[in-house]
Amino acid sequence: MRRGRILKIFLGAGICLTAGIMVNHITSMTTTMCTEKELAGMSYTLQQYVDTQSAGAASDPEAIVAFPDDPAQNAPAAPGTDPNAPAVSDGAVAPEPTPSATPKPKSEYDNVGISVAADYVNVRKKPNTDSKVLGKLYRGSAATIREKTGDWVKIKSGQVEGYIKSDYLAIGFSAEKLVDKFGTKIATVNTETLKVREAKNTECAVLTLVSGEESFEILREDKEWVKIMVDGDTKGFVSKEYVDISVKFKKAVSIEEEREEARKKAAAAAAAAREDMAQQQSSQPSSNSGSSDNSNNSSGSKGNSGGGSSSNKSGGGGSSMKGSAGKSNQSDSSDKSSGGSSSNNSSGALGSGDGSAIASYALQFVGNPYVYGGSSLTHGTDCSGFSQAVFRKFGINLPRTSSAQSGVGKKISVSSARAGDLIFYARNGHVNHVAICIGGGKVVHASNPTTGITTSNIGYRTPYCARRVISG
Repeated sequence: MRRGRILKIFLGAGICLTAGIMVNHITSMTTTMCTEKELAGMSYTLQQYVDTQSAGAASDPEAIVAFPDDPAQNAPAAPGTDPNAPAVSDGAVAPEPTPSATPKPKSEYDNVGISVAADYVNVRKKPNTDSKVLGKLYRGSAATIREKTGDWVKIKSGQVEGYIKSDYLAIGFSAEKLVDKFGTKIATVNTETLKVREAKNTECAVLTLVSGEESFEILREDKEWVKIMVDGDTKGFVSKEYVDISVKFKKAVSIEEEREEARKKAAAAAAAAREDMAQQQSSQPSSNSGSSDNSNNSSGSKGNSGGGSSSNKSGGGGSSMKGSAGKSNQSDSSDKSSGGSSSNNSSGALGSGDGSAIASYALQFVGNPYVYGGSSLTHGTDCSGFSQAVFRKFGINLPRTSSAQSGVGKKISVSSARAGDLIFYARNGHVNHVAICIGGGKVVHASNPTTGITTSNIGYRTPYCARRVISG
């Protein structure tokens, strides 16, 4: 009995031990399977996310794939930084941010219009073709654009402000292409006195000096020098450092200006016709030399090309006739004084007259053309031809060249010059230009082919000398 009981105890312990081992094994297997399933599920979810992100990135090769657990990706971006920019290591310099859009290039002529009309385009009061015409913008003339209204633009040019159809204007970059064709480059002196040199260096000869704030046409522009037209045949180089360069265009012409210009041209043409008639009369020999009246007239025709016709235009012409031919016994002296000989005339006046009348007469021809070798006040003249023609009107015969004219009359200081005096300019010590003083520190002269007959300050270039050829 005792032996059977012990056997039962051992058998029960074995059964318990076996049951415990099996329970532990089953628990271990269950834990392992659960863990593997969890890892398998997590791996599937991660792979699915990457596949989704990669599919989206395929359309943008430069896109950066972001992971949700990356704290750098979830952190808010610093102000002014690109959250998608690649990371920069310590000490490295971050690249410049790329602009989101390239700015559109802008022309300095965006607000400038140049007329491309065959001849001219009307400037109207309102933006329609039925509106009143205020003026004309001729081909190549320029205007400032104030505003745009549909197919029309409001412009300001000279004294004219009104509307033009935009089709007739080159604007912006289109206008830039026409600058060399229609614009004139101008050099304005920005120093007190500037040397005009023979060549592009500071070692060469100085042709003349020009004064501050005077403007001259640019003939050629280089990197450091510009070649300018001073007057007549005086052309030289000045340093770009001492000039301000601008572009000058012709302006619109108002209806009133056009009428005034027509009136001036008619007056100038009439004056030229009288001048031609007087020259023809002076070239005809007198048939009654014995008559004192005819003798006086003959004297007047030699020394006064205006003759009786000079009194029709200007009181100055009449006064010069009285001074040079008022007495019959003055006819010889008048002929001698008007012959142009510097040896006979260097110590005194060539005739009498009103300097203001001479200046007023000369100013009528401002704007008319410069022609080298010419002597027509309307069709073209050079500087000495201009002074000769003007003074001939008042009974005074000047030599043909500026150099010869600088030896007649009485030498005076430039500072004491008054209306009717002659002002001379020189190149390398030789006179090569002449102008007529009109008072107020200004002269009128046939300057150059670009400006024609114009007015300038008396010191626009350094004066060489001044001569007084009239008394009174």
